[in-house]
Amino acid sequence: MFTLAKSVIAVILGGGAGTRLYPLTASRSKPAVPIAGKYRLVDIPISNCINSNINRMYVLTQFNSASLNKHIKNTYQFSAFSSGFVDILAAEQTPDNPGWYQGTADAVRQSLRHIHNNDYDYVLILSGDQLYQMDFADMFNAHIEKGADISIATIPVGERDAPEFGIMKTDENDHISSFIEKPKKELLPEWESNTGAEMLRQGRPYLASMGIYIFNKTVLDYLLKDKHPDATDFGKEIIPNSIVESTVVSFQYDGYWTDIGNIYSFFEANIALTDDIPPFNLFDNEKTVYSRARMLPPAKISGTTLEKTVIAEGSIILASRIEKSVVGIRARIGHGTTVVNSYIMGNDLYETLAEMETNLSKGIPRIGIGERCYIKNAIIDKHSRIGNDVRINGGMHLENTDHMLYTIKDGIVVVKKGAVLPDGFVI
Repeated sequence: MFTLAKSVIAVILGGGAGTRLYPLTASRSKPAVPIAGKYRLVDIPISNCINSNINRMYVLTQFNSASLNKHIKNTYQFSAFSSGFVDILAAEQTPDNPGWYQGTADAVRQSLRHIHNNDYDYVLILSGDQLYQMDFADMFNAHIEKGADISIATIPVGERDAPEFGIMKTDENDHISSFIEKPKKELLPEWESNTGAEMLRQGRPYLASMGIYIFNKTVLDYLLKDKHPDATDFGKEIIPNSIVESTVVSFQYDGYWTDIGNIYSFFEANIALTDDIPPFNLFDNEKTVYSRARMLPPAKISGTTLEKTVIAEGSIILASRIEKSVVGIRARIGHGTTVVNSYIMGNDLYETLAEMETNLSKGIPRIGIGERCYIKNAIIDKHSRIGNDVRINGGMHLENTDHMLYTIKDGIVVVKKGAVLPDGFVI
C-alpha cells in the first residue's frame, strides 16, 4: 500500500554560496537565513514535508553550514517510536570522489550511498530557499495516476518573470514536451502553455519550474549513475535530457510561491507578511510552520504605535512608531525610534545590565536599536548595535554599494550581522 511516510525520501538542497543574498549569507548558508522574525528558510520545506506526512528527510549542506546544522540538530527530533528523521549530509571527500558538490545533481549523486540505506520508492527533491505552502500528497497522487517517471512542480508566470526561470511546454495530458532555461524575451511567444482560464486572464501563460521534483527511485539512480554520470545540475542537464526518453509530467501549482534568490525578493517576502491577508499564511491550523521551540518571554511593548507589524516573542520595544515591519526574536528598540517598512531580525541572546554598562563606558551601543532613530527600507541583521539618533533612509535614491558596516542593494539597506553603528550615524 502506498503511503508517503513509507514510500518517500525527501532530499532538501542546502544551496550554494548564496552570493545574491550577500551580506545575509556572509556567515550562514541561504537555508539558515532568518525569515518572518522567528524561523529560518529551511523550516519551510521541512514543514511542508511534515504537513504532507513525509517524515524522512536529508538536508544536503556545504557552504557556511555550521548555523544550519546547529538549527536542524536542535529543532527536528522525532519520537523514539517514529521512523522519522531530518539528517544532515554534508559534502564529504571519499576515495571515489574527492571533490565538493558541483551542483544540485552532483550533490544528490554523492549522497545516494546514504539515501540507499532506506527502503523507499520515490525521491522528492526540494530547494532549501523557497517560500510556499504545498501538500505534496496532491503532487504524488498526480505522479502515480499519470504513470510519470519524473514530475516537476510548475507555476504559471508572466512575461516579466519568465526569463528568470526554466520554462516548460506541455501537451493536453500535462506531459512536458520541451524545456528551455531562462529564455530571452523574443523567444517567449513560442513557449506559451494552456495554464488554465484564470492564469491566462492574469497574463501568466508560461510554466516555470519551481525546482521541486519527484523521481522514481530506479529512474533517479539510472539517470545519475549510468545515463548522465557527469551531469552536475538538474535544471540545466538532467531534466532537459530526460524529456525525450522518460515520462516527465508537470504538476501545476497555483498557490503562493517565491524563490528567495536575492535581497529584493527576500525583503519583499518578509514585508508581505504584514499585509492584512498575507500571501504566505502563518496563521493556518493545517499548514503549521515548524521551528525551534525557544523558551522566551512574551514581547514587551511600551508607548509604541504599531501599524501592520509582526512581532516575535522576547522583544522589548519602547519605540515611538513601527509601521509595516517585521520584528524578530529578542529585538530591542529604544524610546522615540521610528521603524518603517523594515525587517529587524533580532538577536540570539540578551545583553545583561552589567554588560550594557561596560559597553556604554567604552562607547559601544547596546545590542539592538537605540533611541530617536529613524529606520526605513532596511534589513537589520542579527546582533547589530545601532546607537542613538541613527538615521537609515533606504530607497532607490541610494546607489548600490558595499560598506564595511552595511550593503545597499536595490534601495534596501542591509546592516551587516554584528555591525556597530555609532550615535548619529547616517545612511
